[in-house]
Amino acid sequence: MRNLFIFFMVYAGMMTSCEDVIEVDLPTGDSRLIVDGLIRVDTTKTYIPVSIKVSESTGFFEEIPAASLENIIIIYEQIEDGVVVFTGSSSLAEVEPGSGIYEPDPNFDSDQRIPTSVLLRENLRFNLIIRHKGRQYIAQTFYVPGVPIDNLEQGTGTLFDGDETEVLVTFTDNPDRVDFYLFDFGFDEFLTSEDEFYQGQQFQFSYFYDQEFEPGTELEISIMGSDQQFFNYMDLILEQTQQSVGFFETPRATIRGNVIDITDLDNINVTDNTNQPDVFPLGYFAIVQEFKETLVIQ
Repeated sequence: MRNLFIFFMVYAGMMTSCEDVIEVDLPTGDSRLIVDGLIRVDTTKTYIPVSIKVSESTGFFEEIPAASLENIIIIYEQIEDGVVVFTGSSSLAEVEPGSGIYEPDPNFDSDQRIPTSVLLRENLRFNLIIRHKGRQYIAQTFYVPGVPIDNLEQGTGTLFDGDETEVLVTFTDNPDRVDFYLFDFGFDEFLTSEDEFYQGQQFQFSYFYDQEFEPGTELEISIMGSDQQFFNYMDLILEQTQQSVGFFETPRATIRGNVIDITDLDNINVTDNTNQPDVFPLGYFAIVQEFKETLVIQ
């Protein structure tokens, strides 16, 4: 009986110690501007759907606050032989106070929306310029076309658990250029691909959702064009995040996008910021063509 009493006393002590609060010092670091600037273009529409979301990085487990900008503008310019032959601009304003989402300013003197027709111009470079807390940022990108989805169908294959949903995606690569692609399967699930092994050919692949869907569920799947820099950026993000996350939120390890802090640069033609390796924001600015299709689960 005495031994049994000792056992309960030891067990009770262990349970009490499990309730102690353990404080862990989590890495904080300096707050950084985060730019969610992926603009998906439907060329059948009249205007480019410009919408830029900005926020600030915080410590672990803290809500990511929206950023209030001093100024944000997109300047686009056509360049031929190093000379600017055409230029335009779009001044952006916050959609709702505190939202951190900026779109063409509806209260400007002139229409600030960017017509989709400008994308017919070759060598058209878009410059996103941001001023935040006295610092100046810039991101530069060229419009990247894509290709449509030829066919979407539900497959019958499974992986390991047997409760996955297979989707077969078919598309035809453009034979006249080197292409990179970003697929969006919804639920913050993305996939990258390059045409190295199917240049100019029709290509089909399987994608597996790790869940089963009720019959009648509609899955919207899209394919976007991508240049190699954006492809590499998303590829690193996907390697790092094997779960559903927002790809423009603070990643587990710092992955640099194409947004550059140019506040202290003395040469406006140099935007790589190599002399200030620790001064940079997070996120990406890209303008890409998107094609969407919907699959109804049977």
